Amino acid sequence: MKRKTPLSPYEAQKAAAKRAALNALKRARRTAEKAGVTLSEWEGEFLGSVTERVKTYGRAFGDPEKGAPGQALSAMQAVKLKEIAAKAKGEKKTIQRKPFRKKDASPPKKG
Repeated sequence: MKRKTPLSPYEAQKAAAKRAALNALKRARRTAEKAGVTLSEWEGEFLGSVTERVKTYGRAFGDPEKGAPGQALSAMQAVKLKEIAAKAKGEKKTIQRKPFRKKDASPPKKG
């Protein structure tokens, strides 16, 4: 019986990210079903399409600038997945954006 050649560290990290993303997607859907929370049509379609893209391509985004190398989900996809999981758990929305602050209005120094 032949042994498999060990994966490079990059390939191992990529495979681990793929498994983690698929597990997170399954967990979000399962939690919503158990809690009896109805996901919107968009949320259900999002979970389904992202799952399919991760299974097929190993990641769910095409533009390398939208996510870190070796990651399966882009930054915004990860945020949306967290929001769906929080909705399934019945938690309040915790992601609050802070407004920009005004700069200090002290007069400029002369000199």
